Amino acid sequence: MARFGGLLATDLRDVTTDPAALESTGWWAVVADFEGGLCCARFGDVRPASAPGPEAGASWRGPAPDSWTSSLDRDGYIAGVRRVREHIAAGEVYQANLCRVLSAPLPEADRADVDALTALLARGNPAPYAGMVRLPAHGIEVATASPELYLRREGATVTSGPIKGTGRTAADLLEKDHAENVMIVDLVRNDLGRVCATGSVTVPELCAVEPHPGLVHLVSTVRGELDGGAGWPELLAATFPPGSVTGAPKSSALRIIEALETAPRGPYCGGIGWVDADRGTGELAVGIRTFWIDRTATGGPVLRFGTGAGITWGSDPEREWAETELKAARLLAIASGTHQPAGGTER
Repeated sequence: MARFGGLLATDLRDVTTDPAALESTGWWAVVADFEGGLCCARFGDVRPASAPGPEAGASWRGPAPDSWTSSLDRDGYIAGVRRVREHIAAGEVYQANLCRVLSAPLPEADRADVDALTALLARGNPAPYAGMVRLPAHGIEVATASPELYLRREGATVTSGPIKGTGRTAADLLEKDHAENVMIVDLVRNDLGRVCATGSVTVPELCAVEPHPGLVHLVSTVRGELDGGAGWPELLAATFPPGSVTGAPKSSALRIIEALETAPRGPYCGGIGWVDADRGTGELAVGIRTFWIDRTATGGPVLRFGTGAGITWGSDPEREWAETELKAARLLAIASGTHQPAGGTER
């Protein structure tokens, strides 16, 4: 099953790794992992449905709060930030996103259901691109509370909403955050320009402050018109992985990421969403604020969650570590059952 945008999809019909299927017929759930793996699942029954209620969330038993471990500890992450700054000083890259993957064992793995986790996220951390895909036979059990639009397609019109710049409040945002956002906007413009008609790529909004539970982001909007003949295969080939979670130039950032990060990102920083091939529409989120169950982990099934930050020459290593902690804190508390609603209601 899958949930996105107020829709519940059941009755699985097809599963493929071929993006050309998204140009065929039917409604598809899509999970693209950061390393390039793609799963497209076509469902036969897609109907409006509200998010699962509190009773569904009550069935979730998450990891113990103190059981989370990180692929990069504090010292390792700070060292990585310093190494990225060395690459910037050498002129190899302008910005690179450095991430870490948090993992914790599931106490009742055979009963763990990402749909129940989705219910908790909907109450505790509502997000514009929230969703869930549950395909256990194909190794995919993902719940996302993503605030970031990777690609929205409405016919030939394509829109992306890159996020760069994070703080607890708007007053926390620095000049570095704005510069970082503009760098990534340029990268997204160039990516879309590879498959959009010449002169059609615009930036309707630059560095807007957008509030989300527990923090604020700088968000920009980039839009273009697909060139004749271009579809989902070409669009994904031109833009994946998303620019906001790689860096600029993208090729150099990816090389640095591979050298410094010690665990695969999986669906974190990939693309998660849906495509309605019959209507020529679709919406993929950047896979941030995302949980996934890994049932193949050594020692038994674990719940994973990714967090990271964009590193520029102006980055302070301690501040970047703190940003990764800020992005993770609320979500981990929700998954571990320790999130305390403010004023008696989930916010």
